[in-house]
Amino acid sequence: MKKGFRTFFAFAVLLAGMLACANPLSGIVPANVETIVASTLSSLTAPVLGISATPPPPASSLLPHSMYFLNFDGSGLEQVYRLANDGKSLTQITFEPAKVDSYDVSWVDGSLAYVTNNQIFTVHADGSNRSMIVDGGALDPNNPYLNQINTPLWSLDGQTITYGHHGISIYSIAGGQSSLIYADPLQTENGFTFGEVNIPMRYSPDGSKLLVNIVLLSSDGGALGVFTPANNSLVRLTGGSHRICCSLEWSGDNNTLYGGYAAFNSFISPGLWRVDAASGGITDLIPSFSNNDTVLNFASDPFLAPDGQLYFFYATEPYAQQEGISRVNLQLVRSAVDGVTNRMVLSPDIFNSLNEALWAPDSSLVITVSGPIQEVYQGGITELYYTD
Repeated sequence: MKKGFRTFFAFAVLLAGMLACANPLSGIVPANVETIVASTLSSLTAPVLGISATPPPPASSLLPHSMYFLNFDGSGLEQVYRLANDGKSLTQITFEPAKVDSYDVSWVDGSLAYVTNNQIFTVHADGSNRSMIVDGGALDPNNPYLNQINTPLWSLDGQTITYGHHGISIYSIAGGQSSLIYADPLQTENGFTFGEVNIPMRYSPDGSKLLVNIVLLSSDGGALGVFTPANNSLVRLTGGSHRICCSLEWSGDNNTLYGGYAAFNSFISPGLWRVDAASGGITDLIPSFSNNDTVLNFASDPFLAPDGQLYFFYATEPYAQQEGISRVNLQLVRSAVDGVTNRMVLSPDIFNSLNEALWAPDSSLVITVSGPIQEVYQGGITELYYTD
């Protein structure tokens, strides 16, 4: 799901019980993880988070806004679907001869931009007027990252689409052409290409900054960074007591991100973090270890509400020199912005296979996606929880 009911945010979901996917204990997972069924939810909301509240939905609505997701069609190909805010009405939006890899929805009119067959297409909100706007060409089977189109993102005004291809590129709707604004730093020696591939992940609420996934071709690892289109600068996230990963959530001030990790392995340690977007500096709000390193702290899917309260999923486990922990019994909590002060459990429910979460912009509810069994690490069953 694309997290935080702000704009259209990415979110993985399976609508039926599935078999095992990639295990987080294996380290950082590449962008294209093979799954039995993979889905991605999104939601359309006000583009700015810095508001005191959002208007309540009509009485007949279950959700604040419609949601979009990927799921199999009748031929077993992943397509984009829309679930209306009544929580019942379902519409298939794309009908591609190949699976849809990623997509985004315009904040302005609900138009869709999506990647299939290494090409970007756009369609209107009703699925009409299908048009190819970018052709990435055939993928290199030995190193697909070099020519792969990644993650189209609509701008706030709906006039451009940012995507990854040889770096960070922007397609102009009015001009009908693309511009490469930040080239991937790559080198080739003796037929081997190494360096970094930058994949756009998420705009800040005001569209001035872009969270970027930095894929290191020379290793199995990666990094995160903040790219500023105004001056084409990329700041790598650094600091903290450990390496951070996975999805970070922008706050309403456009200058801060929050993230957490709810597993423990040799690559990444658990905890809760705050990131300064300007410097890339990382601050541990809840460290990986506490109580003289006898307790492990786990956090997932943090969301800073407009009232300054921080919502997230949290758990602690005794540390007994385990080789790794992939699942813990998380609970939904709320605290002050430091993640510690006045922290309280909001629901008795236990989330022991949580994969992702989508927050309403006013923090009134959260939609969770949990694997039908603990060995499923992408997608799962969707459930709605009210935070009051």
